[in-house]
Amino acid sequence: MNYIDPACAYCPSTVRACRAGDAEVKGPGFCPSKVDPDTQAAARALYDDPETCRVALVAGRVEAEGYCKWTRVEEVVQFAKKMGFHKIGIANCISFVDHAYVLSGILESHGFEVVSVACKNGSIPKEAIGLRDDEKIRPGGFEALCNPVAQAELLNAHGCEFNVVMGLCIGHDSLFFKYANGLSTVLVAKDRVLGHNPVAALHLADSYYGRLWGPDKPPKPPKLPVAGRRGGS
Repeated sequence: MNYIDPACAYCPSTVRACRAGDAEVKGPGFCPSKVDPDTQAAARALYDDPETCRVALVAGRVEAEGYCKWTRVEEVVQFAKKMGFHKIGIANCISFVDHAYVLSGILESHGFEVVSVACKNGSIPKEAIGLRDDEKIRPGGFEALCNPVAQAELLNAHGCEFNVVMGLCIGHDSLFFKYANGLSTVLVAKDRVLGHNPVAALHLADSYYGRLWGPDKPPKPPKLPVAGRRGGS
């Protein structure tokens, strides 16, 4: 059977051959090493860029030193220190100002300069980009547009070398990453329903959150690729 797309999500727990270094031999037919080794090779060559290689090296060292010991906040601090960064940006949801205050203090206590910008900066009315009143959270009143483009540009303009995203909405975070110049990481992924722990929905997808599934839900979670994930035989 010939597969046309990588499908690592379907790799059986008993395989995961890439982790053992023998993906080319033991990887399933949908393994990237089987489906698209040319793109893998091209990506591997990008690590020859000195800065890309340095980021990967530091990330690997932080992973090893703090493995199952450091919180993500500690990992942010240690990564930034090992990278030699001096100025860190915080792009936070307006609802996370209190948390951003604590994070800013932690970072400053380690000697970093910190710039923080909340999502509602600029006070742009949502109508300014064409959102109708009935499309707002609370129609009939002023609602400021989330402004991730300005968050990114402000952090760029003020020399931030590394950015920490805290609770930006889906899509708004995407725009932030699009316009940010510095490396960026996510400290908090917003999920208002699950206390900002979005992975809980996946843990409970076959019980409390069964509504997540669309009309083509398989009888049971598939262990092999479903129809449409492969090419001709």
